[in-house]
Amino acid sequence: MTHGPIAARSSEAPLLDVRGLTVAFRGEGGEGIAINDVSFSLRRGRILGLVGESGSGKSVTGLSIMGLIENPGRIAAGQILFDGTDLARLSDEEMREWRGKRIAMIFQDPMMTLNPVLRISTQLIETVLAHDKVSQEEARARARDALGQVGIPRPDERLDSYPHEFSGGMRQRVSIAIALLHRPDLIIADEPTTALDVTIQAQILSEVQRLTERHGTALIWVTHDLSIVCGLADEIAVMYGGRIVEHGPVGEVIRNPRHRYTNGLLHSVPSRNGRGQRLFQIPGTAPSIFAMPQGCAFRPRCEAADDACRALPSRRADGDRWHSCAHPVQEGCVR
Repeated sequence: MTHGPIAARSSEAPLLDVRGLTVAFRGEGGEGIAINDVSFSLRRGRILGLVGESGSGKSVTGLSIMGLIENPGRIAAGQILFDGTDLARLSDEEMREWRGKRIAMIFQDPMMTLNPVLRISTQLIETVLAHDKVSQEEARARARDALGQVGIPRPDERLDSYPHEFSGGMRQRVSIAIALLHRPDLIIADEPTTALDVTIQAQILSEVQRLTERHGTALIWVTHDLSIVCGLADEIAVMYGGRIVEHGPVGEVIRNPRHRYTNGLLHSVPSRNGRGQRLFQIPGTAPSIFAMPQGCAFRPRCEAADDACRALPSRRADGDRWHSCAHPVQEGCVR
């Protein structure tokens, strides 16, 4: 999938360039590594699907880019280069100048975005005025239009409602509208359509695709839903145990996964199974950051694991994609 002429400019420098990002959290048993040496880049107008089970490090990666890692967590190493500026080195005050205007995040829980005691109009208008010097009337008009873009009926009336007067799905649409207000250069979407019905979900996906096409917005879509990634993303990064284990063009990775974990995720999709057959699941559970297995983190759950997997697998490039698996899947999707 490509998104207009912007996607075709392969020589263009990346808008976002994450290099060796490592994030640690303190716990009673010491310090655990939630993100371990993660690197990837994203150009303007491109969509990256960040995929993995709960606990794989997807959301922490997004929060790190937004500068929202707080105690007991810390960015222990690496760079987050956004348009040439290392966000990891900015102060909280400096980072506030970037959030909302040039980088926005849509959270899975809309109440992480919305203040329950303020009207929707107040929250959207303040978001506009925080970065743009416009009149109250123009700010309200932009807020109304943003609600209409995400499918909220009678947006002019609903502006004066409070969050508790909306359903969960409607609140999520409001939080998405807030992220879209300034047409930011980068949007990080952390499973934002989980609570929405399929009709509204399709409308939101269409809207973010238009943003990438028309305005060159880069998008990181954090999800466990491979069906969304297949229809939305240009490229995919599969995370496990705080590392990216496979990365490449979405079509190639989905059709022919190399890493054993990617292969397991694909076979866990119900549509891949015939009627009456037991659904496939990857045995075991994702490891704790405080008890990460030696070498390949997926080793205890992988049927192909052997002594070679006790060492950290090196990255293996294959054209414009790569994986880190000592025993990669050779052809097609085999369990």
